[in-house]
Amino acid sequence: MILEDGREIRGQAVIRSGVDFTAAAKEVFDLALGQAGLGEEDISAVLATGYGRQNTNIAQETKTEIACQARGCYHLYPEALTIIDIGGQDNKIIKLAADGVRTGFMMNRKCAAGTGAFLEEMAARLAIDLDGMNDLAAAATETVELGAYCTVFSATEVLEKIRAGHPLGAIIRGVFLSMVKRVIEMDLMENRIVLTGGVAAHNPLVAELLAQATGAEVTVPPFPQITGALGAALLAGEKVRS
Repeated sequence: MILEDGREIRGQAVIRSGVDFTAAAKEVFDLALGQAGLGEEDISAVLATGYGRQNTNIAQETKTEIACQARGCYHLYPEALTIIDIGGQDNKIIKLAADGVRTGFMMNRKCAAGTGAFLEEMAARLAIDLDGMNDLAAAATETVELGAYCTVFSATEVLEKIRAGHPLGAIIRGVFLSMVKRVIEMDLMENRIVLTGGVAAHNPLVAELLAQATGAEVTVPPFPQITGALGAALLAGEKVRS
């Protein structure tokens, strides 16, 4: 993400990182530059975040996902927050006080259940397109709840539900609900909940189910998949101005 004057979004891009983080970082940087109509010489500072932050040769500085997600979300919603980031490989819960200071952080166990990888596995088991899961679940009039939390056991349980004749949409709705349960067991949900990550970007029903399960207000940012990138850009700008 590219910001002008530390606040206005000029360019942004999202791609799959693949197996070469260095090449992916350069590609997404060039795409964002192209959208902004800028060249590398126009950029004052670059800050990298995420799992591949140490693999890029573009950035002058790196920050953790936790710091960048917190900064990006607080920029959008300057109040006490519980940030839930459902990523491809893990889930994070970041808590901020009203002044933006981080007061807590939790990460899920080293297990794919409840993450984007879990949804990918379920889509493969159900032989459906990953992008079509939300529409099928949203159209369902019932929910087939899953008892297993492990990805492997959940996949087996899903096959059993299919054999039992349950509607596909109801099963997918149960998959989404299983993800929500994994998240809310991690920590106490309080204040405004901000839901980020690729799962939130492509599956708005997850936010609805999370709101129902917690009874709290759940907000999905305009670009939930790259709020961490926003935070990185903001932190880079602050470094330049300091």
